[in-house]
Amino acid sequence: MTKEEKLICDSSDTPLNIIDTGLSNPVYTTLDLSCQNEALSDYDITDAAQCQAYIDLILQKNKANVAYGGYLEQRNLYQRSKYFTNAGEHARNIHLGLDIWVKAGTPVLVPLRGKVHSFADNAGYGNYGPAIILEHKVGKLELYTLYGHLSRASLKNIEEGQQFATGTILAALGNPTENGGYAPHLHFQIILDLQGYSGDYPGVCAQEVRKFYQKNCPDPNLLLKI
Repeated sequence: MTKEEKLICDSSDTPLNIIDTGLSNPVYTTLDLSCQNEALSDYDITDAAQCQAYIDLILQKNKANVAYGGYLEQRNLYQRSKYFTNAGEHARNIHLGLDIWVKAGTPVLVPLRGKVHSFADNAGYGNYGPAIILEHKVGKLELYTLYGHLSRASLKNIEEGQQFATGTILAALGNPTENGGYAPHLHFQIILDLQGYSGDYPGVCAQEVRKFYQKNCPDPNLLLKI
């Protein structure tokens, strides 16, 4: 574990809420969308409805109501979009964030006190849709958290520099018509160096540059501890 990862891990002793399900006892289960999961051969997970059908099956099977996972997962999900398969570039299919799959409209909570760095509607099939980036300090460490696939309404009353306390509502999850065409979910990502990005940052990388992005984007569950 790097010193940055240890600081992130040590910043919380207990699990942190990042969504408000409205349920008194939310039950989480892991979701495997990797290209190694043979059960996905019966589904076209590039289609939001079929992907949701598979998620619902996993939730029902595990008697859960929230699915999560995906950090450093190699996925076939991104083959559908030009954002991940541009000619002349290595295909991007390594997922760099933690996904939390739950219904559209679910409030997104701030897991760590911070301020708004930037936000944007990254429109386009396969993209983030509305996304917000927060800036934080953990001891002497400065880091950023990205929240992708939000509702467009989430960007209406937000401004750069706006402060958010831990546990307050930041946004809400979008539906497939506004979140890039995905089954509703939150893409949550920790970023150490934004590299000049604003309102956006790669959430998927190519295998050839995985080592860099894995170091720059530590496991979000070090913080959340789901």
